[in-house]
Amino acid sequence: MPKIVLASASPRRRELLEQIHVSHIVHIADIDETPLLNESPESYVQRLADQKAAACIQKFNPQLPVLAADTVVVLEGKIMGKPNDKEDALTMLRELSGKTHHVFTAIALKGNKAHSALSVTQVTFRALLEDEIQAYCNSSEPFDKAGSYAIQGQGSLFIERINGSFSGVMGLPLFETAQLLRLEGIELLA
Repeated sequence: MPKIVLASASPRRRELLEQIHVSHIVHIADIDETPLLNESPESYVQRLADQKAAACIQKFNPQLPVLAADTVVVLEGKIMGKPNDKEDALTMLRELSGKTHHVFTAIALKGNKAHSALSVTQVTFRALLEDEIQAYCNSSEPFDKAGSYAIQGQGSLFIERINGSFSGVMGLPLFETAQLLRLEGIELLA
């Protein structure tokens, strides 16, 4: 019996919910993800998470609480979403090489009440070699990930350290998600 609706196509978010035994159904919310002029990364991910949840409720009118999330990588104020193509992925990884960036993941839960949370994690990449970047971009891994890398996959080889939420970098910060689910009376690990 599902406990929530997940407004996301992300297989990583589904896996993370399964990890904490939150059964769910998926309804994908299709929204315009273009940043607004002068919109901060915090406002951007929070707006998108909220709009995804609202779009799911409007389209499907689910009887269960709706959970939505959005994740972006931010380097020196620049928002890096999912790459458009291989060249875009190569450019992002070259820019991240040897630098520290932030990963912002916002979550929105709409049930009896509306709840939201924001996770910010600092991620430091070691200096990357061009052949590593090329080889990584020849795999399929970078192409549906914010910032063109997967912390839970081969992209972990690039990460020197993180300060914050590993699951937040994957796309769903479990600590914050659990807090919001408890506010709606949803049991975890059951």
